[in-house]
Amino acid sequence: MREPVASYEGPPLPIGSKGRLSSGWWGMLAVIGTEAALFAYLFFSYFYVSSQVIGRWPPQGAPKLGIAVPETLILLLGSLAMWWGERGIRRGRSGTLIAGTAITLLLGILFLSLQGIEWSHKPFSPSSDVYASLYFLITGFHMGHVLIGLIMLLVLLVWTALGYFGDRRHSAVSIGVLYWHFVTFVWLGVFFTFYITPRLSQ
Repeated sequence: MREPVASYEGPPLPIGSKGRLSSGWWGMLAVIGTEAALFAYLFFSYFYVSSQVIGRWPPQGAPKLGIAVPETLILLLGSLAMWWGERGIRRGRSGTLIAGTAITLLLGILFLSLQGIEWSHKPFSPSSDVYASLYFLITGFHMGHVLIGLIMLLVLLVWTALGYFGDRRHSAVSIGVLYWHFVTFVWLGVFFTFYITPRLSQ
């Protein structure tokens, strides 16, 4: 006759690593480190080329701030909303995470729309000159990262609505928020490089 299995009376068993103990967290840090190096090389290319140019840089003059400033504010607000949402789920408030993620999704879509409008109004194409090539390449790479971030946030929104996360299980949320903060940080570099430095050199 099989002996009865003793019941477990200790503290609750772990349901998975969370935060900085999770493998996904370190994996995302590795991804961010790789992508940060890519953008660093792209920014270096821009500044190196600009240092070798004789004459006006950018060729068409400093780009206007009319769309770039709202874009910057939009991404900063998105990061703030995701921070608020993550803070809420850490306290077991899934509704706060749903609201924060939904707000960030809408802001991210608005950012991409504004970036598309700005692209369409540029008086040059990617093949016009080296500045144009660098502009479309760097901003295009960033737009691709924003799109990836929006897909991640959409998945998180669905999972949150299905009740996958709580105060003890939210590693995926922290990882997604980390990536979105990275997207915002890179845009600050893009904004400074293309919109601020030309004005500083005038």
